Amino acid sequence: MKRITIFFVLLTILVTTGKNSLPEDECVSYQNRSPLEKQFLDTLQYRSFLFFINELNKETGLVKDRSASWSPASTASSGFGVLCWAIGAEKKWITREEAARLTMNLFAFLFNSSQSADSNATGYKGFYYHFLRMSDGRREWKCELSTIDSGFLYAAMLFARQYYTENNATENRIRELVEALLAKVEWDFFQFDGNHKQPYTIPLGWHPEKGFIDQGWTGYCESLVLYIVAAGMDMKNASEGYQTWLKHYDWRKIYGYEFLSFPPLMGHQYSHMFIDFKGIHDDFNRSKNIDYFETSRLATLVQRAYAVENPGKWKGYDSLCWGLTACDGPGDKFNTVDKKFLGYAGRGTSGNDLVFFDDGTIAPTAAAGSIPFLPDACIPTLMSMKEKYGEQGLWGKYGFVDAFNPTLNWFNQDYIGIDQGPIVVMIENFKNGMIWKFMGKDPVIQRGFQRLGFRSAAGK
Repeated sequence: MKRITIFFVLLTILVTTGKNSLPEDECVSYQNRSPLEKQFLDTLQYRSFLFFINELNKETGLVKDRSASWSPASTASSGFGVLCWAIGAEKKWITREEAARLTMNLFAFLFNSSQSADSNATGYKGFYYHFLRMSDGRREWKCELSTIDSGFLYAAMLFARQYYTENNATENRIRELVEALLAKVEWDFFQFDGNHKQPYTIPLGWHPEKGFIDQGWTGYCESLVLYIVAAGMDMKNASEGYQTWLKHYDWRKIYGYEFLSFPPLMGHQYSHMFIDFKGIHDDFNRSKNIDYFETSRLATLVQRAYAVENPGKWKGYDSLCWGLTACDGPGDKFNTVDKKFLGYAGRGTSGNDLVFFDDGTIAPTAAAGSIPFLPDACIPTLMSMKEKYGEQGLWGKYGFVDAFNPTLNWFNQDYIGIDQGPIVVMIENFKNGMIWKFMGKDPVIQRGFQRLGFRSAAGK
């Protein structure tokens, strides 16, 4: 009881003192967190992990996009599942054998799946559709052949071949399948030429009915890992495409912070699930003397400062209730004359003059995915959300639901794989850097860094 009282006293201080109430230059490591915080993180991580054990087809290894009974699988959720199964094995939540079996089943299904221009295939040219039917793993909803979702999956494969190194039939097969699957990828198919408006960039996607989406991945966002993996897999003109990507960066100053802008926080988190960017610089980093880890920390601080300012006057926003990223929303049935509400949207903010779709809806994964960058802000925020809103509908069998809106007292009913995955992975990276350590060993990542001009900041 005493610990709980102290906790609420701390929360009260944080809420009332605003955006400068937390230390911003020093972060307490996991080892030095309080017992209460460690217990909370362990519980949150375990519950979020359960999504990847219960919401899947164990025969194919495909993981559902969301917990709804009607949901298809998503390629990104399945890739995140590979990381989460390995974390679960390390935690003894499942056996290593079970984690390896699920991983092998997924890779074996992908290897044997239909790869063709047919609109009902699983993929094409070594890439995979965004959504796949849970029953047979074929394309769902006429969705796009997705480069970013495939990129997350490739990165998960690289992790898997570094993690599953024991000499037994299952783990040997995992490594064989990774080699075979990566060999199928035809990067030449998925790259604009030098005459395109965005030369040598990777297109967002392709549809068998109408061809390429005429937009490349440009500007800082979640596709950073995609370019590194592509370069490491010897995509032609990778450096030229990356330079085009860099030219679209948006460097901003707001609330006293200078940082690299991308309003939804997931763009500052997904690549960091796989790669530790601390202390390494590309051309842009060298020009600003800042690494991508630090820009993600600053983007998180900006989101918290925005909630404290609360220009939209939404209920609940403060220094312990914040976080805008892609998520579900209450929808337009709640619209009033002066307030408009959206369904699923890429919510985000890079300050009060650059806001995407803020309708008072907060996604807990936004704060959770930034735990390694800013634990002293993110952990108290998540604990406060659970204490204040957990029993109202924010907290359940897989931890935090996707999103909630305090203005409407609305709570999403679904858990989403691309929410739960970053929670599991980023907590583990904060604890011990597990995913980062294995990914850093892979020659594809190392070659990608080399080709794109990344170097140690100390050796600049």
